[in-house]
Amino acid sequence: MVAVLIDTVAWVRIEEGRILCARPRGKDVFYIPGGKREGAETDLETLLREVREELTVGLIPETVAHAGTYEAPVDDRPGAAVVRMSCYYGDYRGTLAASSEIEETAWFSFADRELVPPVDQLLFDHLKAAGALR
Repeated sequence: MVAVLIDTVAWVRIEEGRILCARPRGKDVFYIPGGKREGAETDLETLLREVREELTVGLIPETVAHAGTYEAPVDDRPGAAVVRMSCYYGDYRGTLAASSEIEETAWFSFADRELVPPVDQLLFDHLKAAGALR
C-alpha cells in the first residue's frame, strides 16, 4: 500500500535563535506556519497566501529563499500518510498576529522540538545543526 503524500509549504522565521510556530484553532499541536497548496498554486503563491491567512503579514516575494524540503510520516502507524514540507525563509511587512484560524503563536527553541510533528522535527534538527536554532 502506497502512503498518501500531503504536499505543504512552510515559512521559516527565526529570531534570536527561536523559530516561529503556530497552533491552529481546535488542535493541540504547533506547526511551522504554512499549509497545503490550492489548485495549481506554486510554492511561492501558496506560501504568500498561507502566511497572510494565518499571521496577517505579507511576505516580500523577492526575499523568499528555499530553506530545505523534508518528508516524514504523519505518525508511526504502518501506511500512515507522508508529509512533504518545502520550507522557505523570507522577510515580511506588517505586524505578526494570529488570525482567526490560529489559536496562538509561539517562538520555539530546539528544546521544544517534541511539541511539533515529525516533519517539523526534521527542520528543527537541520536548523540546530546549522547553528540557527538554540
